[in-house]
Amino acid sequence: MQKWLDQIDPNLITNTIMEYGISILSALAIYIIGKWLVTRISTLIKKTMASRGVEQTLVKFLGNIVHWLLLAFVIIAALTQLGVETTSIAAIFAAAGLAIGLALKDSLSNFASGVLIIMFRTFKVGDFVEIAGTSGSVEEVSIFTTHLKTPDNKLVIVPNSSITSGTITNYSAMATRRIDMVFGIGYQDDIRKAKSLLEEILASDERILKDPAPVVAVSELADSSVNFVVRPWAKREDYWGVYWDLQESVKLKFDEAGISIPFPQQEVHMHTLNAA
Repeated sequence: MQKWLDQIDPNLITNTIMEYGISILSALAIYIIGKWLVTRISTLIKKTMASRGVEQTLVKFLGNIVHWLLLAFVIIAALTQLGVETTSIAAIFAAAGLAIGLALKDSLSNFASGVLIIMFRTFKVGDFVEIAGTSGSVEEVSIFTTHLKTPDNKLVIVPNSSITSGTITNYSAMATRRIDMVFGIGYQDDIRKAKSLLEEILASDERILKDPAPVVAVSELADSSVNFVVRPWAKREDYWGVYWDLQESVKLKFDEAGISIPFPQQEVHMHTLNAA
């Protein structure tokens, strides 16, 4: 053993330690400094997005993606400093990324749609919307899905890709809404009197806005009735209350005034044939 040690060139050992020691120290320096810079950059990106009103869920998610991507570059740079061939490693990561992307293409589609929904603020939590054939209040907007609570208190989870690929109706986007109703009276009833009663009912409800002014007009001479369109405006939170109350008020007022509200009827005439 001693004979073998005597044969080792001290200069070779010193040179080897110096060569690899410097590479190791350089790699450690690249990793430590790079990691510090990555943390600072990702934090700055998160703060910038948050200051511009980007949804917190998206801020956190995109910030983490940027952090790990930059950290991957730092690790590759450190390995390169150690003399490791990183081309093959990069190729392996690229192939793995492609395989994962193909396997999760539906999830990635939902993710991309979620990013668009959050960035463009198509709707927000609390809005009443109709999306993907479902109506309800938005409970949560996440990266992959949107949660709706229906009026009968059911939770519906809708994939985000189904939302962006279809029509979105946001009933809460505007401060006011128009209430469209149709009331019919009989042909024998007084049209002017009925119109005057409808206008009085609208004027007596403080929830109905004066501007835009409500519309009351004869819209159709139907088979068994003369139809009025009644179109008042109200704040969006008063929509259903006004709608239901007007239905009741019109029926009561018409009954008091002796104005009929026709319903579908069919007359059947029977003829008796005399036997020859």
